Amino acid sequence: MTTDLTTRPAPRADAAPGRPRGWWQSGAGSLPEVRWAIAATVLFAAGGVCQLAGAPSWLWWGLYLACYAAGGWEPGLAGLRALRERTLDVDLLMVAAAIGAAAIGQVFDGALLIVIFATSGALEAVATKRTADSVRTLLTLAPDKANRLDPAGQEEVVETADLAVGDVIVVRPGERIGADGLVVDGAGDVDQATITGESIPVDKQTGDEVFAGTVNGAGMLRVRVGRPAGETVIARIVAMVEQASATKARTQLFIEKVEQRYSVVMVAATLALFAIPLALGQDLQGSLLRAMTFMIVASPCAVVLATMPPLLAAIATAGRHGVLVKSAVVMEQLADVTQVAFDKTGTLTEGRPHLTHIRALPGSGLSEDELLTLAAAAEDGSEHPLGRAVTAAARGKGLRLPPATGFTAVPGRGVRAHVAGHLVEIGSPAHLLPEGDAEAGPARALAAELEDGGHTAVVMLLDGRPAAVLALADRIRPGAPDAVARLRALIPAPPVLLTGDNPRAAAHLAAQTGITDVRAGLLPDHKVDAVRDLQQQGTRVALVGDGVNDAPALATAHTGIAMGHTGADLTLEAADAVITRDELATIPAVIALARRARRLVIANLAIAATFIAVLAAWDLLGDLPLPLGVAGHEGSTVIVGLNGLRLLRGTAWRRAAATAAPAGGR
Repeated sequence: MTTDLTTRPAPRADAAPGRPRGWWQSGAGSLPEVRWAIAATVLFAAGGVCQLAGAPSWLWWGLYLACYAAGGWEPGLAGLRALRERTLDVDLLMVAAAIGAAAIGQVFDGALLIVIFATSGALEAVATKRTADSVRTLLTLAPDKANRLDPAGQEEVVETADLAVGDVIVVRPGERIGADGLVVDGAGDVDQATITGESIPVDKQTGDEVFAGTVNGAGMLRVRVGRPAGETVIARIVAMVEQASATKARTQLFIEKVEQRYSVVMVAATLALFAIPLALGQDLQGSLLRAMTFMIVASPCAVVLATMPPLLAAIATAGRHGVLVKSAVVMEQLADVTQVAFDKTGTLTEGRPHLTHIRALPGSGLSEDELLTLAAAAEDGSEHPLGRAVTAAARGKGLRLPPATGFTAVPGRGVRAHVAGHLVEIGSPAHLLPEGDAEAGPARALAAELEDGGHTAVVMLLDGRPAAVLALADRIRPGAPDAVARLRALIPAPPVLLTGDNPRAAAHLAAQTGITDVRAGLLPDHKVDAVRDLQQQGTRVALVGDGVNDAPALATAHTGIAMGHTGADLTLEAADAVITRDELATIPAVIALARRARRLVIANLAIAATFIAVLAAWDLLGDLPLPLGVAGHEGSTVIVGLNGLRLLRGTAWRRAAATAAPAGGR
């Protein structure tokens, strides 16, 4: 049976969340396969009742033939269209077998074949719809309406689809945010678990980014729309997963190529099985029944359906847990990964510096908080990430910043300003601590010590004399060491760190995460060379990165995985999979899920081949009744379909995550 697993009609994206809709409108009853299967079953039952009750033969024959029409017209028409394109569709063979049964008076057996065949197709359609709905329901998270401010500052209710970049919307407590954008006024806590996976609401204030479909808690927000409705994070998730569902895996393509040749051989064998016994004197009805039974049980329906349901179900499950796998081919590639390489900044780390500590130098006469207050006041006008880290640290400690005057910033050198009667200068040791200056010796030694520990050292001069050294570092992502440990337990080859950062910082981070193979100081082309070098050693490398400089290496790797929240557009395009929640723990989990999907594909192929072999041998060497052959063939098709779709269950992801746990873990 060749039910299309990739082109089912989508449920309406404009359906409002929570709007009551009946089973027939939104559930399985909305599928034409289900409606025709029900009609065929009812007509078959009515025919059976009339036949058993001794009604005129024309009545129950008519009901059975109506059953043929209801359950067989759609696959028969599809098969004829395929035949016009010189493609032999097994659906057409099933319908032909049913018509042949009626031609020799076995109308009941033929009708039973049609009913089981139609019911099998309906079950496949329902299972496929579940796969699509599991992802497309994300669209219902975004509200239909939003409160937009007009040019006069008055609120007007508009469709979220009509919001344009630059519009400002008002989001009250308890409402879902209607668009991706930046907070321009107000403060609140936003539950954004559906996008980032964070278990607790996140405080939002002016300048913070928010996402469509997330829920505003306490406080009212005004949000400037940053992306049109079709380009929100949720919309991109749905589009990418739907694009993945439209692809076919290598295994599926191979099966379809073999299927055509197999079907021709099967038809030839069926004709021979009919003609040879007939020529040897067997009666017409017996020869035709045996041949039709063989054609049914030897049809590769279950084999065709063995591959895509597990892979598509795995794609949908991964998408619900923050991993967008772009195609079924990529899901197969993830199962083959034998080594994982990481970028550093923005991947294993958060990608932004934080002040870790401030060291006062002898003779400064000020406490650390006093020095931090002066440094933050001087940096308050700076746009440099290091300057923002210093001011954020001061505000985090609740320090009041005095006003600064005479602020100047020199790119690559630092800043200077007058604060509370002092001239404050902050910059790199190379620029503020000249060689040969004995007074700068302690500051230079302290800066070197901090840099050896993986920090970025910044020197602070007070009235021209070294007063403190500030240590800044990019924070390691929560869960990075655990993710690396899980990968070491799951994959034989140890993880690798590929970074453009200096060797000392790279070694410091590697020690924190448990990575032993470190390659630092790499330019983008050097990262490509490093990936190729690993692949030449026989490994299938999955590279995890986030920046534009990672895009060439992502495209070169066996599988490229991008950190979606911080990743650049070019990086997301080059990657094969995207981690939307920036949770590194999802990487070993999705690899384990892909491996389980591959195991289910293999199991499905074994089930399908076993059913075909046993039923075909029974028919050739014994006397297989047609109804039993039909039940066995269609039963195997349903079994392999539902077996693959087990990966849609929530336990599938939890099981994958547990499989990737290191020894002694949960």
